[in-house]
Amino acid sequence: MIFTSATEHAMRGLSEMAARGAMGRVMVDDLAARVDVPRDFLAKIFQRLARAGILASTKGRGGGFTLARPAHAISLMDVVAALEGPGSLDRCVVGIDPCDERAACPLHDLFRPIRQRLKDYLATTTLADLGASLRANPAWQQQRPAQPPARGDVEQHRS
Repeated sequence: MIFTSATEHAMRGLSEMAARGAMGRVMVDDLAARVDVPRDFLAKIFQRLARAGILASTKGRGGGFTLARPAHAISLMDVVAALEGPGSLDRCVVGIDPCDERAACPLHDLFRPIRQRLKDYLATTTLADLGASLRANPAWQQQRPAQPPARGDVEQHRS
């Protein structure tokens, strides 16, 4: 869509983590199979997110990934900035460089409000929001085995 495949795959994996409600470790193999993303690609993406402070990584037996902060404290803008760069949403929509107020492309003024709405949405939408949306999806519920919420459920971390 409008993001790189790395960002799209990250959103899928992080949404699944948040929907599970687990602050415990998640194995990349399990998560990749669940969200239908190549395992090695997801592992590289998650390593980048760990370096950015969005995930925490533990190596070795019993290792895996956890959210570095509660899901409600991680915005989608945090994820986009970590994977695409902090100014990624300010790039010209038609690829002209430079494209700014002094040297604007033909679509610059038309896309300004759209760009701002997208930034606002990404800044105010969190992984907890994605997780709640995914949990409410009947197709997701049917694919999940019945199990009690994981210890350390994301909702318990909201203050």
